[in-house]
Amino acid sequence: MNNFRKHTPNSRKSKAVDGFIRLDRGSSLSGRPASVGANSQPESGSVFRSTEGFHTRKRQTAPGMRQSQLSARAPARDELGNIKLNMPDDLGKRKNKQQKRNILRIAGKSFVALIISTVLVGGYLIGKGVIEAGRVLEGGGGAAALRENVDPTQLNGEGDGRVNIMLLGRGGEGHEGADLTDTIVIASLDPIQKEASLLSIPRDLWVRSNGANSKINAVFANAKSAFQGDSQEEADKAGIDALDSVIEGAMGIPIHYYMMIDFNGFEKAINTVGGIDIDVTKPLYEVQRVDGQRYVLDVRPGRETFDGKRALAYSRSRLVSPRGDFDRAERQRSVLLALKDKILSVETFSNPVRLSQLISDFGGSLRSNLGTGEVLRLYEIGKDINSSTISSIGLADPPNNFVTTGNIAGQSVVIPTAGVDNFSEIRGFVRNSLRDGFLKNEDANIAVYNGTNIPGLAGTGATDLRSFGYNITAVADAPTKNYQNTILVDLTNGSKRFTQSYLERRLNTTAVRTIPDATILPAGADFVIIFGQDANFTQ
Repeated sequence: MNNFRKHTPNSRKSKAVDGFIRLDRGSSLSGRPASVGANSQPESGSVFRSTEGFHTRKRQTAPGMRQSQLSARAPARDELGNIKLNMPDDLGKRKNKQQKRNILRIAGKSFVALIISTVLVGGYLIGKGVIEAGRVLEGGGGAAALRENVDPTQLNGEGDGRVNIMLLGRGGEGHEGADLTDTIVIASLDPIQKEASLLSIPRDLWVRSNGANSKINAVFANAKSAFQGDSQEEADKAGIDALDSVIEGAMGIPIHYYMMIDFNGFEKAINTVGGIDIDVTKPLYEVQRVDGQRYVLDVRPGRETFDGKRALAYSRSRLVSPRGDFDRAERQRSVLLALKDKILSVETFSNPVRLSQLISDFGGSLRSNLGTGEVLRLYEIGKDINSSTISSIGLADPPNNFVTTGNIAGQSVVIPTAGVDNFSEIRGFVRNSLRDGFLKNEDANIAVYNGTNIPGLAGTGATDLRSFGYNITAVADAPTKNYQNTILVDLTNGSKRFTQSYLERRLNTTAVRTIPDATILPAGADFVIIFGQDANFTQ
């Protein structure tokens, strides 16, 4: 997965972010490891990214004490107890080594979507990857939820209380369909609840982009190909922006960052960490063609070890799976989590040679619009999130069957069960599965009333609000029907300020503290909404 965007301090995220990160056309994900088992190879990729930023602290000097006294150290003595006047030659080396260990410990516990980023940051800080990290982490994205002491006015709306990272995997040069993003996973972090989720988007999902319909895995490639200009960077940026826009519209959530990697970098990374271990639940046997040669993928239930080539084949296989792309999406999420666990293991982070090699592996294959400062902040937020608590979300995982397969113009595609181009149910499901952290934390009760003669207005409004994660406790008609403008009443005295701010933006009004009709009883609600003639609902 590669390619992302750039970030400005007070912007939530730029749709057309600057500083977008790109993969050179020459990069590919076809690098291969010593195969574990039979010859295998893949067909779609996956993976993620990181950021910059570092702060130093000055030593405080006690009153009346010289700084030199503070930094004094016990003198070294020989066997007779005499003070040695010469300091050890390797003192500086040992100090640097300890600093490296501390940095690796800090970088080593980040959230799954940031694994690769933290590795790169680790390499950057220990002096190996200055150039490589600069190429990979160009910044340009922006998530207000990453800031400390977030003000409600800094958030654009529901969903901005999370950090959503679009993880993309593409083939890269040397592979058929080099720019098709066959792996699309949204890594979502809730900084308030300290929770994380992985949402898989089917590569064959039928969507509309730039006035034309296509499978979602072709959106990046089509936009990049249509770009008028000679800049590879700008062409990649056009592709990322197009895919970003499609995902936001279909899933109903904002995308703050992206990471893209090609097959070559993904495969090499898994080999560099010594392979990954996955608890396989279903057998998988498939004969593939890899680099023009026969490759047999034979996976049995139980704990299996995968080298890079086998992991990539496992991630891409779908033809022999009962649910096709849906089963593949599950396997891709398991591969991502296994790679995260292996990268964060002691054997990887305590091995400078392996870390150095990882930086080289990703340097030409991975790009992101995260900055190093954002990666370190993500560590602070996500350091306590365990892999076992990270939820895995699919759009076709029972009982949540929101998509199905179909045939359009001779193509096998995935479409919403609600109908072609009807993503309303999917948006409601995704928003509630990835509920805004501030909404969830305040968990306000909301009573909704229809203040007009428009039939069902309160019910329609309640459905719309529920799709964004609001807790609706009452739906009814107001005693009078002459409300021209929608009224929002805050009965919390401003204590639930994030919910208030979100509702004010959504309803285009300013909250008041008193219910205008004394006959309307709040019944324990924190907020009361009386819809007027100006009510407008758009999901």
